[in-house]
Amino acid sequence: MIEKPRAKTFTKNPIIGTKFTIAVSSAKGGVGKSTFASNLSLALKKQGCKVGLLDADIYGPSLPKLFDIGDKPESDGQKLIPILKYDIQCMSIGFLTDEQTPMIWRGPMVTSAIKTFTQKVAWKDLDFIIVDMPPGTGDTQLTFTQEVKMDGVIIISTPQEIALQDVKRGIKMFDKLETKIIGLIDNMSFFKGDDGKKYHIFGEGGVKKTAEEFKKDFLCEIPLDPEVGKQGDKGIPIVESNPENEVSKIYLELASKIKNLYL
Repeated sequence: MIEKPRAKTFTKNPIIGTKFTIAVSSAKGGVGKSTFASNLSLALKKQGCKVGLLDADIYGPSLPKLFDIGDKPESDGQKLIPILKYDIQCMSIGFLTDEQTPMIWRGPMVTSAIKTFTQKVAWKDLDFIIVDMPPGTGDTQLTFTQEVKMDGVIIISTPQEIALQDVKRGIKMFDKLETKIIGLIDNMSFFKGDDGKKYHIFGEGGVKKTAEEFKKDFLCEIPLDPEVGKQGDKGIPIVESNPENEVSKIYLELASKIKNLYL
């Protein structure tokens, strides 16, 4: 009888200098994942945690813009030193290249870059490192989930079906690779007008239904607020620039839940 080939097993290594690695993923572009990752990092900091933010989107890094960082990281001769901004330890491929330089890289080069960011960066005494994942289910996601000890992933989506189709693929990928899904976020869930009414521009309830379908926790709804985009473009995310904003309070509450879950 011919035996079926055994699935390859992977040695998952923690990111040195960190206690817990939390990925932020969507499997779909344009749903606010990078904005979410940056604000969640700042919210965790305001909860008293020591936090790092790793921008793992090799082809479209957002962290330099979101945190207004134009410096290049230094090296101690062996490892890159994260850039400290808003008391967050930061690293991105965008720190090492020109803003308008396209990253025309094949899979092995992307994998090599990810290994550099997880193994050759001097992350120091972090409670959490938040990993801003690129869209899709490609080389970056596989490298992380197969080789890096991931303590959880938060999945972001808007409520429209075109986004949720990709999100469902992402959920199945993380489940197949046995990566814990902390829960789903309904981002840009609604717009609250001056009349106080909620306008569901991208549809309503889709993310919560998807969470129920896959038996995952539904974490929260985050409304669409133009101020969030404005502050992100200025390089001062909303949680840092205005902690009293309604959206900031949602992030702070979510950060408290995550802190209590792990620490």
